[in-house]
Amino acid sequence: METINCSLSYAIAFLFSFYFLVFSAHSKSPLLGVHPLDQKYFASRVIKCKDGSKSFTRDRLNDNFCDCVDGTDEPGTSACPRGKFYCSNLGSKPQFIFSSRVNDRICDCCDGSDEYDGGINCPNTCVMGGNLEYRAKNIVLSIDAKESKDDVLLDDLLHKAKGLKMVIILQMVLLGCVITFRLFRRHGKLKRRHYHERTPLMT
Repeated sequence: METINCSLSYAIAFLFSFYFLVFSAHSKSPLLGVHPLDQKYFASRVIKCKDGSKSFTRDRLNDNFCDCVDGTDEPGTSACPRGKFYCSNLGSKPQFIFSSRVNDRICDCCDGSDEYDGGINCPNTCVMGGNLEYRAKNIVLSIDAKESKDDVLLDDLLHKAKGLKMVIILQMVLLGCVITFRLFRRHGKLKRRHYHERTPLMT
């Protein structure tokens, strides 16, 4: 009886461990940014691009490298320019956003799922009616950062323009010297020619 209880305990422990491993693997599955209706599409080991161009293995799903032109393989990253990211937004309206907005330091999904790399902490504002206010604040911050970057670029361009102006002036001076030298040389040749023409030949 004690052996049976021990075996039963081991069996339960094994089943619990197996369930935990399966659950962990499922929770870490690369199905980020995928619409629930598409989850079966990505369940197989070899997945076809939706445009039919080629196929890829499941381990290349959301690996931050664009294999499909239409972005089928990268629903959860910004690797594909034509990709779309699905925000589940529980408590609010689900939506698709362009994959270029994933991990761009702006909270586009009200559940914050588009900013998962830890670069910014997006509060879940779905129940509070979305993230319009939070997004507006982030847009203002990104505009300020862009303006300061533009100022640096403008200063750099002005500095380069001054250097270019000096180079052009030096080239013009050098060109003027060359032209003046050639004119003097031609003038000298003409003077000698006229002199020889006017001077009678010695007999």
